[in-house]
Amino acid sequence: MTAFADRPGAVSDAGVVSHFGDPMREQRGLVAGTAVAPLGDRAVIEVAGEDRRGWLDSITSQAVASLIPGDSTELLILDPQGRVEHAAGVFEDGASTWLITDAADAEALAAWLSRMVFRSRVTVTVRPDLTAVGFFAGGEAEQAGSASAISPAGVPVVWADPWQRVQPGGHQYSVVAEHPADDYTWRVALVDAAGLQGLAAIDAAGTLAAEALRVVAWRPRWAGEVDERSLPHESDWIRSAVHLSKGCYRGQETVAKVHNLGHPPRRLVALHLDGSVDILPERGAPVFAGDSEVGHITTAARHYEDGPIALAILSRRAPEGDLVVHAGETRIAAAQQVIVPSDAGATANVPRLTRLSRRPLASDGSR
Repeated sequence: MTAFADRPGAVSDAGVVSHFGDPMREQRGLVAGTAVAPLGDRAVIEVAGEDRRGWLDSITSQAVASLIPGDSTELLILDPQGRVEHAAGVFEDGASTWLITDAADAEALAAWLSRMVFRSRVTVTVRPDLTAVGFFAGGEAEQAGSASAISPAGVPVVWADPWQRVQPGGHQYSVVAEHPADDYTWRVALVDAAGLQGLAAIDAAGTLAAEALRVVAWRPRWAGEVDERSLPHESDWIRSAVHLSKGCYRGQETVAKVHNLGHPPRRLVALHLDGSVDILPERGAPVFAGDSEVGHITTAARHYEDGPIALAILSRRAPEGDLVVHAGETRIAAAQQVIVPSDAGATANVPRLTRLSRRPLASDGSR
């Protein structure tokens, strides 16, 4: 990370470069494919061993057993009640399966995975020697990022974010003619110290720029949209991180029950904030409909075209009209755009999972 943190104008904290002097210009550079973003707030876990893919398949929400070298996907680890505990991008190079996760979650995720190894031929290793570098496809940044990526098995380790499209086995709750992720061709290369030097000639963008582009694409993230109550349905994460017809895993029954028989209790929305207020609300800032608190901000950012924007998690029954965000003593008007509809779940036009439908519901709603 030093190669980036030492650049003129870099503003960083604990190894995370937030910007290089102009976050708006940096967003434009990312979108144009001329800039890369060092992601100091991400971490890398290497999963090796001949059983790794089948083992990961058995304990996570995603079908990874059949991944081939060069494949990218995403997985969640859920608790027995189907709540999100961990999340990671996944890249398979033929020798190892690489997990890209939020730095604050890396040690806990690696520890949980290690406890689940048992007799499987698998090793789990946090790789602090590697840096995640993000960029968009289709420009010189992608060429430089791919050339600088590690390739221990002969395949450059460059993760393609699956959020751009609904993945096999997934389902999208959002009902829009054009999803804002259609152009979200986000890539993340894993680079070592030598690789960082190879990116010295490329323009750089900070995490403020990367986050603004994530928010405008409605892309959920563990460090932003996940709390102790989060179900994957609430943020439309089934779209890219859950395979609805794969084999059993912890939390699967809740995923299927909510999707086929009920509704997620909360829903993710996009907010367009009043630009005349020169304050961005912090994560956790309460959101009100009239006098009623209906949710909270998960991530807020300033976008180079849309201005101040945010993602927020609301009660399923929150009205779909305009809202107000309480940022300390400041009140910020917010126009709401529905991401996950209030009727998401049981109305989904997909076959129900037969494994769960064979057993009838008890009178108290349990199986």
